[in-house]
Amino acid sequence: MTENNENVQVSGLDSKFMKLVLTVVAVLLIFVGPTYIPYLLSDILKVNYIASIVVGGLLFIAGLVMLVYLIRKKVIE
Repeated sequence: MTENNENVQVSGLDSKFMKLVLTVVAVLLIFVGPTYIPYLLSDILKVNYIASIVVGGLLFIAGLVMLVYLIRKKVIE
């Protein structure tokens, strides 16, 4: 049996609008996650500095995972 995983459609990725929104969210997570979110959490909301850095790192990793997922599903070519 041959595998044809390259042409598998993911629900919700059919429209150009959804592709654009998911791409923008991934890019925002990558760039805003480790920069502005720790600042917002630590300085403005007075959360522990280490906790804010950890949250920023997790958002960065989530953005990278989302970007790799979109590239593999050929949303971003």
